[in-house]
Amino acid sequence: MITLQTPRFVHMRGRLCPWADATLHVGCEGATRGLNVFEGLKGYWSPNGQFGIIMLRQHYERLCRSARLLHIPFELSYDDYERAIHELAAALLEPDQDMWFRTTLFVVEGHWGENTAADLVITGYQTSKTLPHPVTLGVSTWQRSADLALPARIKTGANYQVARLARIEGRARGCDDMVLLNREGRVAECTGACILMVRNGTIVTPPSTEGALESVTVDVVEALARSLGFDFLRRPIDRTELLIADELAMCGTLAELVPVTSIDGFTLPRPRLLPALQARYFDAVRGVQPHPSVVHSFVTLPQAVAR
Repeated sequence: MITLQTPRFVHMRGRLCPWADATLHVGCEGATRGLNVFEGLKGYWSPNGQFGIIMLRQHYERLCRSARLLHIPFELSYDDYERAIHELAAALLEPDQDMWFRTTLFVVEGHWGENTAADLVITGYQTSKTLPHPVTLGVSTWQRSADLALPARIKTGANYQVARLARIEGRARGCDDMVLLNREGRVAECTGACILMVRNGTIVTPPSTEGALESVTVDVVEALARSLGFDFLRRPIDRTELLIADELAMCGTLAELVPVTSIDGFTLPRPRLLPALQARYFDAVRGVQPHPSVVHSFVTLPQAVAR
């Protein structure tokens, strides 16, 4: 059973707002049609006591692209976007917890694309500093939609309806998460993260043209992998390749880098390559061993949580 957090504040309508007051009108398009685009961002404590949100500009730029493709007006500058997230982070930070933020651009006015207006709502949630636990995967019967139906490169809540159905299917099969295939029967991604496969010493992940999100985290992981001397390739992956993979992992901002122990009942060999990549990822995002591909936006801390 998942316990949902109810933080004290969200950032909405340009200011901090108590959680209970963060409401949308029942008639707005954000509610009636699930019309929104969003980004998930992760912030980490570093050994020197700083709290940094990683890849903030890259997430902002992807939010702008998603909004453009769904014809949602979004005029907020990057500086104001950063300032709003920092304000919420400073209000919610706890010294013993990292944080995950969701910045959601809801359509709150308009009808069928006319006179559209939107509001950016930012929520923040505490997350554990522990490494993610290994998971089991299955391959879902539900498919990723095609680019001409609902493009995967638009990070919209509507794109996660199929993910919800796949997770329900996965729970019935005893799987922690599920892999979505595209219309051609090849691998797209998991329900909320991209997938990494190791075969013959090479890390492989599907390109965005296969129905995977244009992932900020995969870009970071690729750079880290190359710095470790690992080969990294973006190419189509067949379903059966997953079943005979040397190693598998899920990769995303919230998922981070999660090892996979089995898929569709096939137990995977003991991982050899991905654990080193996972360790390098956490060293980079936490500032233990910085890497130029991992950019932090550091929050000015209130005295109550400054360490």
